[in-house]
Amino acid sequence: MDRLNRRYGWTDYHINGKVPHGANGEPFRNGNITMTRRLFRMLAALGLAAGLSGFASAAHAEKRVALVIGNNDYKNVPKLLKAVNDARTMGDTLKQLGFAVMVAENQNRQQFSETLLAFDRAIEPGDTAFFFYAGHGFEIAGQNYLLPTDVPAAIEGQEELVRDASILADRVVERLQNKKARTSILVFDACRNNPFERSGTRAVAGGGGLAPMTQLPEGVFSVFSAGPRQTALDRLSNDDANPNSVFTRTFAKELLQPGENLVQVAQRTRRLVSEMADTVKHKQVPVYFDQMVDDVFLSGAAKDAAAAAARPVDPPPQKLAALPPVSVPRVPKEETTNAPIASFSRHNGGWSVTFSFADPTIGVSWRMAGSGDFRETGFIDTLDPRTRKRMPNPSIELPPDAQAGTIEVRYVDASGDMQGPFPIKFDPEAALVRDQRKILDMTATSWLSFRQFNGLLVYYTHLVSYRCAIREVRIGIDTAVPDKVLKMPPCDLRDPSAITAGMLLYEKLPPATQFMSVELTYRDGSVSEVKTFRTASRSNN
Repeated sequence: MDRLNRRYGWTDYHINGKVPHGANGEPFRNGNITMTRRLFRMLAALGLAAGLSGFASAAHAEKRVALVIGNNDYKNVPKLLKAVNDARTMGDTLKQLGFAVMVAENQNRQQFSETLLAFDRAIEPGDTAFFFYAGHGFEIAGQNYLLPTDVPAAIEGQEELVRDASILADRVVERLQNKKARTSILVFDACRNNPFERSGTRAVAGGGGLAPMTQLPEGVFSVFSAGPRQTALDRLSNDDANPNSVFTRTFAKELLQPGENLVQVAQRTRRLVSEMADTVKHKQVPVYFDQMVDDVFLSGAAKDAAAAAARPVDPPPQKLAALPPVSVPRVPKEETTNAPIASFSRHNGGWSVTFSFADPTIGVSWRMAGSGDFRETGFIDTLDPRTRKRMPNPSIELPPDAQAGTIEVRYVDASGDMQGPFPIKFDPEAALVRDQRKILDMTATSWLSFRQFNGLLVYYTHLVSYRCAIREVRIGIDTAVPDKVLKMPPCDLRDPSAITAGMLLYEKLPPATQFMSVELTYRDGSVSEVKTFRTASRSNN
């Protein structure tokens, strides 16, 4: 095994020289594993540092599988100090969350490809797949490449050499999609300096940091340790003895927080990392790109699975590894009940909260957790054809200064039985950002407007109205590259759409201006497409 580990670059970090064991503590034997013999031989030959018990689930059972890779020992570009430790830390963290984890270290190009192939074969339709990479990464023409340890040193004009020797990050996404993973989570702690910079030479075209992955398919969530054109810190100072990078030490800890969905984990990580980087006057703001349909809870699901495993009447943990589709910190007693979901919308008078129920309902009531009796929502003047009765009002109103908390919702089903209460988390800031981002996406052709009044004027009223979802606005005048920062007024959470005196709502343009370009950086770090607005034809795209 040691010889094979040295050959393929895998460690025995999780195995520690022992025979891999199944969930029951017994060594794996022919009857303990449902994967094919061929796949098991491949995993063993590669020396996978994996909790192989996770792969012993019943055929086609939804499960959680993860691959974490850390590359330190680069041969032709600068070595790294903490990438392997980052991979090991993430491996330990994901195992606590119910993942079957492969840990790979110091992968050259061939080993990297073989490792991804093994990961492919471990994923089945409906699984939750988690990919973590720590090491050198590089952006070329808007595409991100993960660099194996044998990537050659390259100079200006040798971009194709880097491409051919590296792993395209988008291909990892495609492979997970091809395997029909239900949920794909990709985390890149690879936003370091240009590894090809050398004294006396011109480096390969590219800069520090990675490019944003804005065109992700549905069901994919990605996190970058730093924003576009930013670099990630390995340490805060020479006295920083933490074995992990600033991002990984924070992200791994936040993943284990119970009751937080992935968006909340990413947001808290972003804030904490940004604050730590600020202490050394460095700009590092992690970003995430969310194409999930449902809220995704990792720590909550892992806790539920562990509790279920303790009850002999419930299925084994591997069958509960798929992420829950709704925001429920605790599971109702009646496990077959469909929990409601909620959408939040901010308006001048406060908050509108609309509940959605899968089951026919004949009554809905709610309260803020720990604050008095349940209140009925009443009824609307519409008949529900399923119950042949008036439909309960699915909406409630909250005041504009409503604090973060938990809304408890219950409903009466068609049989007259009370279901719930179901807890739904309310985070005003996160809900506001999501609501305004959705509006901006749907009204992209209205970001700018033009008017002739004693000259040509451009109006920014629409962007100012939904500024709470925006981190930065860049504009360009008669150029397709937005090269000027448009300062936005601060967001007032108490009255987010308020427009007050002194705000820049419009400005005068040169009379011959033909068009303007706009690019938004949202609060979550994602970047919009560059939109073009023509002054004469009013044709925007």
